[in-house]
Amino acid sequence: MDAMLVVDMQVGLLNGEPKHDLPGVIERINRLAASVRERSGTVIFIQHCGGKGDDFEPQTPGWVFLPDLIRDPRDIVVRKELNDPFAGTDLQARLTDIAPDRVLITGWATDFCVDSTVRSAVANHHNVVVVTDGHTLNDRPHLDAVSVMRHHNWIWSELITKRSIKLASADELLA
Repeated sequence: MDAMLVVDMQVGLLNGEPKHDLPGVIERINRLAASVRERSGTVIFIQHCGGKGDDFEPQTPGWVFLPDLIRDPRDIVVRKELNDPFAGTDLQARLTDIAPDRVLITGWATDFCVDSTVRSAVANHHNVVVVTDGHTLNDRPHLDAVSVMRHHNWIWSELITKRSIKLASADELLA
C-alpha cells in the first residue's frame, strides 16, 4: 500500500511567475491520487501555513488547495509552517500508523518544499518514490524550471538511504 504526499498545491502558488506545466502536474497528481485511493492507499495533502500577509496566510484565498485538485473526504491534511513537512508536524506519526510500502512525493516547489520532503522522508527511512513529472516550480533567477527539476531529480536518485529511493513518471507508476 502507498501513501502519496501532495505538497503545497495551494492557490497562493499561482502568484508570481507561471509554474512549469502546472495543469499537467495537477492532472497527473489527480490520476495518481485516484489510483492510490483505489488500492486502499492514503493521500496526504500538505498545506503550508504562511505568516501574516504571505501568499499562504491561513484562512485567506491563497491558503486553500487548488480547486482543480480532486480531493476525497478520506484524505488527510497536514499543516506545516516550514519547508519540511516532517518538522513540527505529526506527518511522521501518521506515516508510522499507515505503514506504507512506499511514499510517493509530488507538489510545489521542487527546490524548496518538495526537496525538503524527499530528504526528510529518506531520513525517516521510508521507501520513497519521487514522481518525476509530479512536481513543479517557476524559473529561478539563475536557472530555468526544467533545469532545476532535472537537477533535483538527479540529486534525489543519488541520495543515500537505508530503504530505497526511486524516480518514476506518473505513467510508469500507473502502468
